[in-house]
Amino acid sequence: MFGMGFTEILMIAIVAILFLGPDKLPGAMVEIAKFIKGAKKAITSAKESLDSEINIAELKEEALNYKAKLDSATEELQGFKNLNPMGERSIKDKFASLTQLEDEPVATQVEPKQKEIEFKKKTVKESSIKEIQNEEEVKKESSEK
Repeated sequence: MFGMGFTEILMIAIVAILFLGPDKLPGAMVEIAKFIKGAKKAITSAKESLDSEINIAELKEEALNYKAKLDSATEELQGFKNLNPMGERSIKDKFASLTQLEDEPVATQVEPKQKEIEFKKKTVKESSIKEIQNEEEVKKESSEK
């Protein structure tokens, strides 16, 4: 521990017993243990944060490398896009001229548009109600027989 051997630790313990005495020694040992534990936690957290920062820096560097590659590929493709060896129209222009219709059809209205729509309401006459009631009575009478 800390590059010290057993005899060195034993000498420190004997000196601590002589100076602190048997009454204060256990409390001092607890305080020393707490201090060492806190120091270990601080060192561990600092080490983890440094590792994460280094990892983030590596990721940023890698992302910048990919971006540079994409930019160079884009520039290369721009060169191909502007390439026109025969001085002809571009393929895009040729396609546009082939797909355009000379006389564009005009939509015509087939039926005249109606401004108002009328719904006819069905009305029930009293005579039809009486006929339905009579039919129901006849059905009841026939089912009772």
